[in-house]
This record gives sequence, C-alpha cells and structure tokens, in this order.
Amino acid sequence: MHSVTLSPKFQVVIPLPVRRTMGLRAGQKLRVMEYEGRIELVPERDITELRGFLKGINTAFEREGDRL
Repeated sequence: MHSVTLSPKFQVVIPLPVRRTMGLRAGQKLRVMEYEGRIELVPERDITELRGFLKGINTAFEREGDRL
C-alpha cells in the first residue's frame, strides 16, 4: 500500500508503481468519487478502448415475452 500527502493546493501525486500498473499517463482524466467515506479515482477510458470487451458473451438465455 502506498501513501500520498495532500499539498496546500489539495493536490496528490499518484505513486509511480500505481501509475505503471494502471497504465496512467500525463494529462489523462480521472473521475473522482466519494464512496463510503473514501475517495476513489477511476480513469476515464476512450470509447475506442471498449471495442470488443463483450466478445464471447453468452446471449443464449430465455428472454421475457415483451423483450423480443
């Protein structure tokens, strides 16, 4: 686990090992969320990065009559 310090300008530096693991780059936008008393940073991804993420999903299930 890594620690960071909040600067007088309310800024933090994300530790290098975390940036490398998450594939973060300078200028990338992050969503900031407060959840159950903690702060979560979620990287915004380009829509093109999502292409094919549902490949192989099982669509063979019974649908409700009004959903056909």
